[in-house]
Amino acid sequence: MADPADPEEQLEVAAVDPAPKRSAGSAALLISLGILSSRLLGLVREKVVAYFFGIGAHLDVYQLVMKGANLLNNLLGEGTLSASFIPIYSRMLEEGREKDAGRFAGAVFGLLLVTVTILTIVGVLAAKYIVTLIAPGFLGDAALVEAGSLPINRFDLAVYAFRITLPMAAFLALSAWALGVLNSHRRFFLPYFAPTLMNAAVIAALFIAATMFFDDPFAAGALQIVPVPILNKLLIAAVLGALVGGFLQFVIQLPLVFRLLRGFRISISRSVEGVQDAISAFGPVVAGRGVAQLSSYVDVILAGLATAGTLGALRPALVLYMLPISLFGMSVAASELPELSRLSAEKLTAFLDRVERSTRQMLYLIIPTVVGYLAFGLLIVGALFGGGAFDKGDTWLVYLILVGYTLGLGATSVSRLLQNSFYALNDTKTPAKIAVLRVVVSGGIGAALMFWLDGFGLVDTLNLPPAAHPLTLAAVGLALGASCGAWVELFALRYALRNRVTDFHLPASRAFQMVGLALGAAVLAFGFQMLLRGSGLPVFVEAVLVVGLFGVVYLALGHLLKFEEGKAWTGRFLGRAKRK
Repeated sequence: MADPADPEEQLEVAAVDPAPKRSAGSAALLISLGILSSRLLGLVREKVVAYFFGIGAHLDVYQLVMKGANLLNNLLGEGTLSASFIPIYSRMLEEGREKDAGRFAGAVFGLLLVTVTILTIVGVLAAKYIVTLIAPGFLGDAALVEAGSLPINRFDLAVYAFRITLPMAAFLALSAWALGVLNSHRRFFLPYFAPTLMNAAVIAALFIAATMFFDDPFAAGALQIVPVPILNKLLIAAVLGALVGGFLQFVIQLPLVFRLLRGFRISISRSVEGVQDAISAFGPVVAGRGVAQLSSYVDVILAGLATAGTLGALRPALVLYMLPISLFGMSVAASELPELSRLSAEKLTAFLDRVERSTRQMLYLIIPTVVGYLAFGLLIVGALFGGGAFDKGDTWLVYLILVGYTLGLGATSVSRLLQNSFYALNDTKTPAKIAVLRVVVSGGIGAALMFWLDGFGLVDTLNLPPAAHPLTLAAVGLALGASCGAWVELFALRYALRNRVTDFHLPASRAFQMVGLALGAAVLAFGFQMLLRGSGLPVFVEAVLVVGLFGVVYLALGHLLKFEEGKAWTGRFLGRAKRK
């Protein structure tokens, strides 16, 4: 018999068993394992990108084109399809109507394919206008290059690279359809593992390009002074790798998808049962996602108006910020949406119990991540991104940005689950309206702080060694604004859900207990870090030892104090160890 704790064997089981029943903890664990594999390779990808580009103009362009191209995926992809497609598809499966579900899936795929194709073509043709819209600060680069104060014209390079990445976003949106099908059939690992191919493709493209342009790109000082034309070619290599990776991420899921679907036939008919309901739900969700994405694109626009390097500096911090949200927030939220949709409002007590239990399960790992980032973030950033063109000043700036984002990490994670609770109750409008409020708050506060902090140079403020390029604290203001918006969104969602379901409440007292647990573990880990000072250990090894000790102590204390929330994450591994 396959061991259920082994994700690879779990996939083999999935190929035979048409509808395996998994607990919430089991499903969340599988999703976490899939996301973990993708995110770990994603960290390697970001390490490679930071190594070659550092914080500067080229990283600005890379961040812009990846962010801009992902707009299509963000609006039509995973979050939107999950809210409009999964509830209807899951209910059809629950009622035993597999052929109807297959026809519904085929119509949604056909409509999505037509939509992303048209939008991709329009985006390629209108690339100059789109880049102008999301990065108006790049328009003045030609004059700065002529004056010798900027190494590249970011606008021209961004337009060229943006046209390459748009088809990648189309493949990612189609990949989200496959994820919706697989999640509804309780196949959780593969769709969240698939993005590893994207990360691997970008890494491979950069390594191949680097061997063409450098005798030894990893020799000490090899990247201190790199000609701009070579950096341009490296950037294009990275986005070409992303295009190939997006295609692979989509096609790897298709064999299992087609084995699960019954009655599947691609169409663009809106008369297929369920399609009109999905479209009705799709509009408000797109609006909500659009508003939420507008918040992040407001940050892009604002960062482009600040000192060069501000936009690129957001990227490494966002990678670390999104890691726990993806691992612990999205894994729980994604596994719960099909199950909450099956319960619906008729089984209110079970619905409330499931939401509260999932919230506690999510917070059990989100809270120590918040404490860990605040206490050991500088060490983590230096270990993951330091080296090559990424110097000490870059490390401090990314850490400070990470602190700003981390202050809203818990609120963002819980909000993901509460949004899905509304979707399961067939209410897609309320989260969309609240998302508008978040944009207003985060954009207003972020803009005010950014323009103020743009006057503080990083080197002078922190008394650091002179840097190769000037950097300011502007990006820290954007991160703080985002955290303010996250907390406003959480309290608004909580208020709205209580109006809908009066017995609902957030487990605040349990969260404070988890904070105490994390602080105790952090004190012990910090003492251990002081003992390692002057030991001569590489920074990566020091980070692994310190952060590893922090995590082990937290989980051990939680186990000893019988925190039941930890069983969903560690119980399966402990059970396996006991059997052996």
